[in-house]
Amino acid sequence: MEDKERGSVVQAMELGRLLLNIGKSVSTAESCTGGNIAHKITSVPGSSSYYKGSVVAYANEVKSGVLGVSMEAVMEHGAVSREVVEQMAEGVRRLMGTDLAVATSGVAGPGGGTAEKPVGTVWIAATNGIEVQSECFHFEGNRAEIIEKTTEKAIFVLKSIANK
Repeated sequence: MEDKERGSVVQAMELGRLLLNIGKSVSTAESCTGGNIAHKITSVPGSSSYYKGSVVAYANEVKSGVLGVSMEAVMEHGAVSREVVEQMAEGVRRLMGTDLAVATSGVAGPGGGTAEKPVGTVWIAATNGIEVQSECFHFEGNRAEIIEKTTEKAIFVLKSIANK
């Protein structure tokens, strides 16, 4: 395993232990990470006891039609925004019937960036059903590195909200 992947694997193992200890379930809604968070979580033996599923919502139509993200939010703020990623997290939590959920939306590159949202701009939101925690990150690196850094940070954010 490459060093750059080790962080997300450790995070996923720690998340698994935490969820087993507190008896909570989790789901994921992923855009820019394309299922990588789900992959890392399910790489941990026993993850079926707390992980229910994922929606890879790459297209805005999936964000809206499956996760319930308002098209008004997408049009007004863009897919890479606090408003959209928070709605994605709440939408997948409801859809999967989990206690916790995390969502990602960003620009992994190498193209697609703008002056306002350059490559590496990523929004992550996590919810415990009571509150939503969201933050914008600016990661550096190539596409694979941005996806890996986003995955590690998303699992970290999930651990943080699970403890609340």
